[in-house]
Amino acid sequence: MGGFFTGRTLADLGRDLRSGDASAAGLLAHALESVDPELNAFVTLDHEGAEAAAEHADKELASGVGRGPLHGVPVAVKDIIDVAGLPTGMGSAHFDGHVAETDAACVTLLRNAGAVIVGKTGTHEFAYGGSGDVSVNGPVRNPHDRERMSGGSSSGSAVAVAAGMVPLALGTDTGGSVRIPAAFCGIAGFKPPYGVIPTGGVFPLSPSLDHVGVLAGSADDCRIAYHALTGLAEAVPPPADESVRTGRVAWIEPEAADPEVVRTVRALFPDAPAEPLDLFELRRIFRAIQDCEAYEIHAERVAEAPERYQPLTLERLEQASRTLGWRYIRAFRERDEFAGQVAGLLDRYDLLALPTMMMTAPPIGETEGPFGRWAPALVSLTCAWNVLGLPALSVPAGTVGGLPVGAQFVTRRGGESLLFDAAGRLAALTG
Repeated sequence: MGGFFTGRTLADLGRDLRSGDASAAGLLAHALESVDPELNAFVTLDHEGAEAAAEHADKELASGVGRGPLHGVPVAVKDIIDVAGLPTGMGSAHFDGHVAETDAACVTLLRNAGAVIVGKTGTHEFAYGGSGDVSVNGPVRNPHDRERMSGGSSSGSAVAVAAGMVPLALGTDTGGSVRIPAAFCGIAGFKPPYGVIPTGGVFPLSPSLDHVGVLAGSADDCRIAYHALTGLAEAVPPPADESVRTGRVAWIEPEAADPEVVRTVRALFPDAPAEPLDLFELRRIFRAIQDCEAYEIHAERVAEAPERYQPLTLERLEQASRTLGWRYIRAFRERDEFAGQVAGLLDRYDLLALPTMMMTAPPIGETEGPFGRWAPALVSLTCAWNVLGLPALSVPAGTVGGLPVGAQFVTRRGGESLLFDAAGRLAALTG
């Protein structure tokens, strides 16, 4: 399953690039050679643009110009994020042939950091789903079992990292779309606090909930990428000899989940006290906000060309159209009430911990399972943190039935370093 970048950290790659033991052009060649078409992670490869960017990075590095830890590193970008001169298809026939004229703001940040953009990765149509198998481009396949969902909607970005095609990818996360595929594919996915990475040039799903996030092989690599993009802090990996059990961690018990998934993740936090939080109610608030905002964005397309949608996407939009305006307005008041409750929890604890997903990756094409329809079930443990705009991180936490399981950390806005530190200690515990 592993491509060239499997097990290679951003810190190692940066060190090799700065020492001359590696070149940006060489890393790009490895990335392109590692692409496995059967996984369907990429929808566009930008050979010419990436080669020019790698050549420029090598010239800068050779002359002593340093743009930080992503300088010369190959990166993939989700196909709802504009990259100038490349198609932005969004997994939909509606945007067949559409080419972006300018870079999204987050792509500009990548370029300023010296990253080499390899190409665009597959997404669930319009990022409106967590399975990653509903797209005009076909399903993105999980590298651990190619007949199973990769998770979505940042499906191609997660698979490109998990299969070692690139060490880092950009995704978006409206209800879990970075963390869901990270958990299903056995990598790390980080959703920053709302608004920290700009969403300009990213096709919206639900503007009140949309976040840009990063996917990488480890939490340390997510930390490095996040800090390189935002300049919020120095990217210094935490010491790995402390136990995660020494932190103030509260366990949030899922109201419904595969018992083996819960047992696997809970075993990592045996001393964390369980605290009540109505995730089901938060999911209801999420649904009201997302449905109204998503339908507003798509109303004209639904009316004028419904046949150009994938059937499951159209079904969801038609259902969303029936959400009443008063329900949308009330959802924001209810959100504020929950924000106060969670703020109280985070006054007493540094972190909240819970499984990222209630299950392992279901088979491709399956729409229902033991927890009902997959569409709402897939976001059941992740969407609360979009509603509240809090930073959330999913990291590998073992396997169930040979498939990856993720543990999710959540903290207060501005406490991102706590997430990365805890994940580093957890990695030391789990080996």
